[in-house]
Amino acid sequence: MAARLILPALGRDDARQGAAIPFRSLATKMDSRFRGNDVSFAAPAPEYEPERDRPMSGTTDETTAQPAPDENKLIAERRGKLAALRESGNAYPNDFRPDAFAGELQAAFEGLDAVAVEATGRQVRVAGRMLAKRVMGKASFVQLQDRSGAIQLFLQSDALGPSYEAFKGWDVGDILGAEGSLMRTRTGELSVKCSQVRLLAKALRPLPDKWHGLADIETRYRQRYVDLTINPESRRVFRLRAALIRYLRDTLEAPPRGFMEVETPMMHPIPGGAAARPFVTHHNALDLDMYLRVAPELYLKRLVVGGFERVYEVNRNFRNEGVSTRHNPEFTMLELYQAYASYLEIMDLTEELVRGGAQAAAGRVAFQWEGHHIDLGPPFRRWRMDEAVLHHNPAISAADIRDREAMAAHCRCLGVEPRPGDGWGKLLLEVFERTVEARLVPPTFITGYPTEVSPLARANDADPAITDRFELFIGARELANGFSELNDPEDQAARFRAQVAAMEAGDHEAMHFDADYIRALEYGLPPTGGLGVGIDRLVMLLAEVSSIRDVLLFPYMRPES
Repeated sequence: MAARLILPALGRDDARQGAAIPFRSLATKMDSRFRGNDVSFAAPAPEYEPERDRPMSGTTDETTAQPAPDENKLIAERRGKLAALRESGNAYPNDFRPDAFAGELQAAFEGLDAVAVEATGRQVRVAGRMLAKRVMGKASFVQLQDRSGAIQLFLQSDALGPSYEAFKGWDVGDILGAEGSLMRTRTGELSVKCSQVRLLAKALRPLPDKWHGLADIETRYRQRYVDLTINPESRRVFRLRAALIRYLRDTLEAPPRGFMEVETPMMHPIPGGAAARPFVTHHNALDLDMYLRVAPELYLKRLVVGGFERVYEVNRNFRNEGVSTRHNPEFTMLELYQAYASYLEIMDLTEELVRGGAQAAAGRVAFQWEGHHIDLGPPFRRWRMDEAVLHHNPAISAADIRDREAMAAHCRCLGVEPRPGDGWGKLLLEVFERTVEARLVPPTFITGYPTEVSPLARANDADPAITDRFELFIGARELANGFSELNDPEDQAARFRAQVAAMEAGDHEAMHFDADYIRALEYGLPPTGGLGVGIDRLVMLLAEVSSIRDVLLFPYMRPES
């Protein structure tokens, strides 16, 4: 993405009402008008404006775009400069220590005019990447970006001496260190009037002018380091993600909840904890096939058996399934277990965490997501699965819901061919997924999942054919799954056996029989409620982005050819 500048001195064709212009295109225009001219503050000088939030694609006005120079030629030129630096001394010094950050300076001096800023006499040392550069004879401007934001540098030949001549040969993208006093220019831009400037790291590759189209989107994902450098929207998303996870940890651990964060294995001898196809790896020393975890559930519940009554893990899971804008083979979940709680208390906790996380990370509870207005403020709806299916499928009667043959016929009408072992519960879920999920835009808890499709959830006391389980849907996407945990070891063993039978019949996502987990249950698992929240999807909502790749720093991509 190009640096954004305000150019009152140029014509309307160059900068219509302060429009964004690619920096290299602008430099060509400025050379013809300012080359050889000194800058002074008697007349307003064109200066950098902080970059506004813009779409992540970073498109540029076609009327201002210029063909990019041959990248190989630019790299060769920069390598030549690096060779000269090596001959003259240390090309990559590590002795400059900043004592101030751009964003903090902008906030601290906001509202102070030029006289007030100068009166503070504040001397600062700043460091960061040079995102834009304008050399105008004996004075120059630089936009310097660090982890907190951007600030302008003002450099003068008289103040810097030989360093100024060296600076003129440095390139956009280089890492600089600068020392000087704070000032505010005639046009109001807070700047560092440099008394010293140093090159700390030479960038051999030029930053891109603009990113658009499919190829550039893929480049953003493959080269996230470049994306983060030039795209403030990407930086915003990942800061939001970090703030959300920090809120979840702080909220769960603070009194009166008192959850403890734990770490459980990522390689399992038996895959379990979710209905999913695992990745298989091999432990050479033990000569043993192992599985990357699909969920930490069974290990976390073992800890509850051991007396850690409130545990959680922010965990990485791996599922050998499809890749799409909604799915990534590796993803992050918050999973927690609370003894002496049911799915009702866990639903309350889920709603509080989602609403509070939105306020803490994004500063609001209303969002525009994939064309929908999502408001997390009002109480979330709670709706039984069978009621939702009946509401959205007038052709299905209440009597059909638990009639296997009737549900099989409805599935066939939807293009789903039932397998011989599928009961009415599995078929009800198929109908729900195809006719209801896409309509669950407002935050909605779907409850009453059939026991057949909930092998780890406790059966409902009044109706054992369904479980005390919920899933949270927002914007037609599942964000969370929770239930009262099944703590009857004999019932759990029977359900594991049913899962093994389903696997033998061709269900690749069915669970294995975990004998050690059954042994743990036989020591006694307290009545417990559990929850899993998809962090990636929740961040997608809060950041208002449609692709899961936009919220993963390094999403999976096919290898480059």
